[in-house]
Formats: sequence, structure tokens, C-alpha cells
Amino acid sequence: MKTLVTGAAGFIGSSLVDRLLADGNSVVGVDNFSTGCRQFLDQALRNDRFKLYEKDLLDPAALQGVLTPDIEWVFHLAANADVRHGLEHPRMDLEQNTLVTWNILETMRRVGALRIAFSSTGSVYGEAPVIPTPENCPFPVQTSLYGASKLAGESLISAYAEGYHFRALIFRFVSILGERYTHGHVFDFVRQLQTDPSRLAVLGNGKQKKSYLYIGDCIEAILAAVRQETGLPAEVYNLGTDEYVQVDDSIREICQEMNVQPRLEYSGGDRGWVGDSPFIFLDCSKIRKLGWRPQKFIREGVRLTVRYLRANRWVFEAREKEHAS
Repeated sequence: MKTLVTGAAGFIGSSLVDRLLADGNSVVGVDNFSTGCRQFLDQALRNDRFKLYEKDLLDPAALQGVLTPDIEWVFHLAANADVRHGLEHPRMDLEQNTLVTWNILETMRRVGALRIAFSSTGSVYGEAPVIPTPENCPFPVQTSLYGASKLAGESLISAYAEGYHFRALIFRFVSILGERYTHGHVFDFVRQLQTDPSRLAVLGNGKQKKSYLYIGDCIEAILAAVRQETGLPAEVYNLGTDEYVQVDDSIREICQEMNVQPRLEYSGGDRGWVGDSPFIFLDCSKIRKLGWRPQKFIREGVRLTVRYLRANRWVFEAREKEHAS
């Protein structure tokens, strides 16, 4: 099939591009390279079935001539992924996670490309009243601008699916780990320990409970849902594992993998920042009914991520340049 991937140079986007190409599909990639890494697309760019466009999706006309009627699936992964610093630039989440989504939906409607898969987040559940949290859990008050902007994007997609006969898949991820990972506490901890292995600054008290999913398992889950025909205009799937860890657990795995014994310096409190949920654990029984099962435990995902980051230190340099700009 012919597909379009937004955020094609990102962590999840580039991994999906490679998998789609490996399966024999044609892929149109779009990225503005504000956070994406062109190096992640080195393999894809050598494939005749891949075409890359550098576009700013905040421009309503950006996809003109790019998103065409023969696109069978739009995989919308472009987003502002810097959750922790959302309050420092509040307009960014609105623009990159909500307005961009609307621009894509409008272009799809105009050209008649009617299938979209959207990367949302488990953060939309806020501090969920039900653990593990199912897809039909009542929504609490939103606790982060990132979660709120993603939930707004979900709502727009659902409404377009109902009103314009789209088929929509909405994926609420836990944090994703693995090769090409560039945001999150594992990244931050490895960067700190490479600079100074004697100490590690930890936001919160280290007791926050988190669930993680390995990138390969994430891609498999997305494609498992794409292959299903449920007849519903919009379907929501939680993506995660049946386990969770505390931040201290992941620190232990990171330190063992790096063979360091730093002094841990906690900032204190039961959350690392405003909007950080102290417990994220999703009920993933719905996606499991499609026959999907995660193949890697969290411990493996953390260690594979550390190995990748240590072998690819250029990723840290790329992030420094990103923040400097």
C-alpha cells in the first residue's frame, strides 16, 4: 500500500518508515526537522519506494500535492514530544499537537484520503481513577498541556471520522523505549552519567511508577490494528505492557548497564514536574485481542536503549543543537 508518515524523522516515525518499507509498502515521509534526525532516515533514503518532504505542517497548504487520494493510510506521528517543559512554551503543544492535526484532517477530507492512525498518549488519562486504566475510563481533569492537546487532537479525529466517514485508529502510548530514543528520563540519565558518573540528579522521589514499551513491539501493535477491519469509524487502543517499574528500578538497570554507582540526588515529591503522573499503567487487553503480544520486558527495553545511546553519542549532540536553536 501507499502510506504517508508525518514526523518521519522522529524516533517512532523513522522506525515505522523502515518497517513499512521492509514490508514492501511505498512511503511518503514528512518532517520539519525541528526535532527529527535526518540520520534516522539514512536507510529509507536509499529505497526507491520512499520519498521525503521537508514541510512545516502548521502551514495549511503544506500537504498540497503530497497527501494525494492514493494514500491508503496516514500515520500521523508528528508532535511536540517535550512533555516536561510544556509550561515554558504553552503555545507549542496547541500548535504542534492540535492545529497540525486539524490541518492534516482537512487535507485528507479535501483529497479523499480517509484512513488515519494517530499517536496519542496515556497522559490523556491524567491521574486516572482506575488502574490499570482501560480505554473507556472516565477522563479526570487534565494535568499537562501535552495531554490536553493530544486529547483535543483525538476529539477532532473522532469527529471527522463520524462526520466524513474516515477510518481512524487512535493509539494511547505509554513511554516508548529503544533504538533512536531521544526524549525522556532514560535519555537524561544516560547523558548525566556520561558527563559525571559519580552523581545522578533525579526529579521527584524515584518512586513514580511508569510503564514502558519497546519500539519494535509498538510498531507491531500499530500494524496489527491497521490490518483489522472493525467497521467502526474510530477505534482507541492502549499500547503498553502488563508490567510497570518505579523510576528507581530503571535507574538501577541503567547503572548496571553502564557499570557505575552514582550518588542519587532526589529533588523530592511524588512527581518529577507539574503534570507528571506518579502512576501510569494501562489496560492493554483490547489490543491483545487482535493477537498482539509484547516481546520484550521493560528491563530489556531499558538496557537496549542504554546500549544504543552509548553507541550513538551523536544523538546527544543533535539534541544540544536542537535546544540551542
